[in-house]
Amino acid sequence: MRLVHRPESGSETVLASDVDVARSTLEQARGLMFRRSIPDDYALVFPFDEPETRWLHMLFVPFAIDAAWLVDGEVTAKKRLAPFVGLGRGRADTVVELPAGAAEPVAVGDELRLDE
Repeated sequence: MRLVHRPESGSETVLASDVDVARSTLEQARGLMFRRSIPDDYALVFPFDEPETRWLHMLFVPFAIDAAWLVDGEVTAKKRLAPFVGLGRGRADTVVELPAGAAEPVAVGDELRLDE
């Protein structure tokens, strides 16, 4: 599985080729906590049933990440979260966490999708 970015200009790029999907409540609650690092081509995806305001925290996460909030695959918000103290929120039915810098080319309005 891979995470593909399609900007409004239309040319696609792969943001991550190592993707985990946090489907259970436990997986979503744990997120990236207690990991020492993540690979450069990694993404953790949190799917939800309905778009709502979704909060992310960096408690027990010792490295910075980029986070993107999506509704129907469209980026509604993006933020770099600092280690341990970062906090972010956005309206989303899907949240994506990536290594810091990986979402640099991503903008609000762009499309992110999972390909098998």
